[in-house]
Amino acid sequence: MKEIAQSLRDTISFILPQLRQISDAEAALKPRPEKWSKKEVLGHLIDSACNNQQKFVRTMQQTHLDFVGYQQNAWVALQRYNEADWTTLIDIWVAYNQQIAHIIEHADPSVLEHTITIEGTGPFSLSFIMADYGEHLKHHLLQILPHADLKSGFSNVYNA
Repeated sequence: MKEIAQSLRDTISFILPQLRQISDAEAALKPRPEKWSKKEVLGHLIDSACNNQQKFVRTMQQTHLDFVGYQQNAWVALQRYNEADWTTLIDIWVAYNQQIAHIIEHADPSVLEHTITIEGTGPFSLSFIMADYGEHLKHHLLQILPHADLKSGFSNVYNA
């Protein structure tokens, strides 16, 4: 799990300067009315971090967990991420993901095969959802920065 945690830290380090170059106004632009702005995508990634922290810690506590689903469009709309300050969103995203990396790095190997179902889908092992978290993160970071070179910019074991 140390490699997965380090990959997440590398992702943060690689992408952070690029996120900081985006202006607040640019981050608020919606490519189409039904599509998320960069602020809303980053807000979704904050929500993902919050939800995944819960999944990780709760799944560590028991051999199987049934977890609620996440209504991503409603969460993004209700929190009005497009009206939030871009720099603040970046800072929250960085801090939450540093904590997620810490959790992943220090996960006791004895709990990695604990399972979780999410709104009836699964079961998935804790090790799988921890590894998948970074892949989901990269997918959405490419929405914000479509020209980011994710393969050379990250030391992700899954891009090798």
